[in-house]
Amino acid sequence: ELDEPFHIPLHDFSQQKANKYSNALTALLVQKELLMRTVEMDKAEEEVTKNGLTERAARPCVDNPLRDGVVVRNILGALWKEVVKPILDALAFSRLESSSATEFPRIWWCPTGPVSFLPLHAAGIYRGKDSDNILNYAVSSYTPSVALLADRVKNDRPIDRDVSGLFLTSQPNVPNLPPISGTTKEVRLIHAKAVEHEVRVLSLEGNDVTVDTALEHMERFSSIHLACHASQDQDEALQSRFRFHDGRLELSKIIRKNLKNADLAFLSACQTSTGEEKLSEEVVHLAAGMLAAGYRRVVATMWAIGDNHAPEVATDFYDYLLAQRVEADGSGFDGSKSAYALHHAIQQLRQRLDNSEKSLLAWIPYVHFGF
Repeated sequence: ELDEPFHIPLHDFSQQKANKYSNALTALLVQKELLMRTVEMDKAEEEVTKNGLTERAARPCVDNPLRDGVVVRNILGALWKEVVKPILDALAFSRLESSSATEFPRIWWCPTGPVSFLPLHAAGIYRGKDSDNILNYAVSSYTPSVALLADRVKNDRPIDRDVSGLFLTSQPNVPNLPPISGTTKEVRLIHAKAVEHEVRVLSLEGNDVTVDTALEHMERFSSIHLACHASQDQDEALQSRFRFHDGRLELSKIIRKNLKNADLAFLSACQTSTGEEKLSEEVVHLAAGMLAAGYRRVVATMWAIGDNHAPEVATDFYDYLLAQRVEADGSGFDGSKSAYALHHAIQQLRQRLDNSEKSLLAWIPYVHFGF
């Protein structure tokens, strides 16, 4: 273990390159309508009736495989060669062939500026004889700041057994927003698995849950899974919100609850971990906000996720977590291995996909925050 910070020079990387990669990726995602700038969700509401939209807060992407595949793979390859692999080498991390996520070491990324928009957790070369990527070396997590991570580790306290459990909600049909029917399937599958493992769980769908009741259940259950639309506000970060049938659950309302028993928040929604260009040096996304609200770990997304893959990822994620339970857990729910669970779920999804641009954009957005 190191007693002092360890400086790793990145001789082939620069601020200019970071801006170039970030701008190229952002432009691609906006062009494919997988990323909405500022609060374009509100503008999108006006178009829903004329478009059959099934992405969580985005339109289905239009393929341009020749150009897009090159853009995505070039960025991931550059991040691998110029940033991630030099760091892994300096830390003496070696490639592992194990299929068990828990055998991998963990690494926390704390990017700033334009690097905040780049998927360091997916850096790699995905075609050819030199194929390699970070998933073969470590389980990645992000943290908004080193101080926040250190505080969470230092002050990790037991969860009240009366509160330990899982609250699930889906919002498949929100007025004036694209229907996302996959959220219903997603939540029902997770609920069935939790019941099978005798976990304390509550699932509410659609009109059965309001903004106010969702807040109440956040106090009654240590972990939450929100399968819904979400949008971020670059001017007023605390007004970033999750969309319910009866209104908006804003980040500020969650933070005011001062949730002392908060454990895991799985945000199965659109771009919940994307920073904003105007405030790239600050942490203004929903994932960081949930950490600020007291959650110790958060699963979020960098851009819109497909309504078809989301239930698969969530199911594999909870399959892994629930399989790690021990008798001492009783009816409680433990999210402490969530980083490993997400690593496992993404590897499962990758096995069902190829390394095309469309496939890469399907799994890369999933990220883990916290410890």
